[in-house]
Amino acid sequence: MIIRTLCLSLALAFSGGAFAQTASPKSAFTVKIIGFNDYHGNLESPGTFGVNTLVPAASRPAVGGAEYMAAYVARMKAANPLNVVVGAGDYIGASPLISALFFDEPAVETLNKIGVEFNAVGNHEFDKGKDELKRLQNGGCKFTAGVQDPNSCKGFGSAAPGSFDGARYKWLSANVIDTATGKTLLPAYGIKTFNGVKVAFIGMTLKGTPGIVTPTGVAGLSFQDEADTVNALVPRLRAQGIESIVVLVHQGGFQNVVTGTTNQPTTSDINGCTGDLLNTNGTDSDIRAIVKRLDNAVDLVISGHTHAAYNCSANTIDVRGTTLANAVTTPRPTGMPNKIGRLIPVTSSSAFGRVLTEVDVSIDPGTRDIVAVSPHNVLVDRTDAAINAAIIANPEVKNVVAAYKAAVSPLANSVIASITAPMTNAANTAGEMEAGDLIADAQLAATQPASLGGAVMAFMNAGGVRNPGFVNTAGVYPYDLTYGDAFTTQPFGNSLVTMTLTAQQLKDVLEQQFANCNGQGSANRIMQISNGLKYTWDSAGTCGTRIVDVTYTPTDVTVAPPVVTGPTEFIVQGGVVQNPAKTYRVTVNNFMATGGDGFGVLVGGTNQLGGAQDIDALTAYLANYKAPSAAYNPASAVLGKPRITRQ
Repeated sequence: MIIRTLCLSLALAFSGGAFAQTASPKSAFTVKIIGFNDYHGNLESPGTFGVNTLVPAASRPAVGGAEYMAAYVARMKAANPLNVVVGAGDYIGASPLISALFFDEPAVETLNKIGVEFNAVGNHEFDKGKDELKRLQNGGCKFTAGVQDPNSCKGFGSAAPGSFDGARYKWLSANVIDTATGKTLLPAYGIKTFNGVKVAFIGMTLKGTPGIVTPTGVAGLSFQDEADTVNALVPRLRAQGIESIVVLVHQGGFQNVVTGTTNQPTTSDINGCTGDLLNTNGTDSDIRAIVKRLDNAVDLVISGHTHAAYNCSANTIDVRGTTLANAVTTPRPTGMPNKIGRLIPVTSSSAFGRVLTEVDVSIDPGTRDIVAVSPHNVLVDRTDAAINAAIIANPEVKNVVAAYKAAVSPLANSVIASITAPMTNAANTAGEMEAGDLIADAQLAATQPASLGGAVMAFMNAGGVRNPGFVNTAGVYPYDLTYGDAFTTQPFGNSLVTMTLTAQQLKDVLEQQFANCNGQGSANRIMQISNGLKYTWDSAGTCGTRIVDVTYTPTDVTVAPPVVTGPTEFIVQGGVVQNPAKTYRVTVNNFMATGGDGFGVLVGGTNQLGGAQDIDALTAYLANYKAPSAAYNPASAVLGKPRITRQ
């Protein structure tokens, strides 16, 4: 294995295509790798985005959209006939209604037309289980109870109407094992040959997937360590004469300023790597921890999952200063150290089709090894005149998007309620979200009647409340909220589950919200709670002692406005459960009910009763606030806010 060192001039750092070759032009040749991650079915533009955080919001161009991604990819491929398009996972799942309503078939069809060849499996590929993932790979219509769903096989991007071709690219996941067979669920890697030299692309799913996906979605599957899996594959690949190895991994990090240092920039750039993706306390990020254990055979890592853009490579750009005029861009030799300390280029392209990663690699045909790597993240700018001309000349992908938009519009544009103010998914210092409060109330309302579960309180996982929440992007209120707005905030299609929990279990599950406590992961996961329930938590407490007080006031939320129906009681007072054996009917979604997001206590809930889908509960609740009825006012005193207090 040749040790690579790539030092580029500033001009080359901005070229995105040219780079220094470590072998002579007669022997070495260039391959273009085009990568992106976390598409999440964003057929349409997700909004505006800047090349760095110094660009004023008003100056950031509209970005993304399947037809623009396709046109940018086509332009990149035209620059070099030796090319491949790859992904780092989450191409489907948590998608906008334009894709989700049709079971993410539109996402797969547009990805086919963009030209993807290999994609690592992300956690969201398992949202609907392994069988549904295989259907999306292999094609065929969606059937439920033996009946084809009318929203499946529209075929706007497939061979014919009424059909679904499936993915023409290969989903890869080397570390996901089907426990029934002991084999990988999907291929571990893909190989493409350039000028007689094979290049391997290993696909990797984050091993923590079972903790963030509905357990039924990963039933019968085992998720192995990412670095161990890659390293075990290296001898097998070398036995096939392969020395050029790229890892596509659905795991990532963030650009950060490292605590205690003064030489890291406070801004970020899509081609930056501030803090070298260390955590702010100086510890390794998840992706850095993987890379530092990788075999020296790995030449490049394309990552994802965190929805961040970064380019940790020898042409990384540092951005300093407070304005574009005084920003200093300086190439510096960096990357992430592998197991022998060599710096490996690591990239990520944000999410939703905002950015593409263009990587030029130089391959020595004699050694069959990648001897130089030059990554560059490129904004998918919808204002590019040449790109727009290309789309006009070849509107195939644009027409597919338009067809699905027309099919989804009647539902997406239907008004379901009016709201008087924005309700975002941004949490306050206690962890409470305006949008989360509303969703929890809706789920309680759907299950409060005795015949539907007899619930008295509801919990909602914060991660299921998606950006931006219930808002009018134009900033004008009152605002007529549409079904599309609601679905964007709650896109998972989970069903409600009502169960019986004791007072002790209630305290225990609330204690599970905090990082590294009782099976929780490395970050706090503050649940959103319904009207009538309040609690206080102590940030200075230790595991099992953070919940100070919990009160419950019986409240009927099936009417508008909600009505208090009984006196307040302490479930927990001064950290002590007052009546540990007393029981309460509690509603959560099926993701949480099966232990999702680390809430294992909920698995012990008894007398479980299934309920409506979460989006149906939400729209039914909001119907109480549709004209001619009064609009929903999130500041109304009857909503019992704040519900969560931090001390």
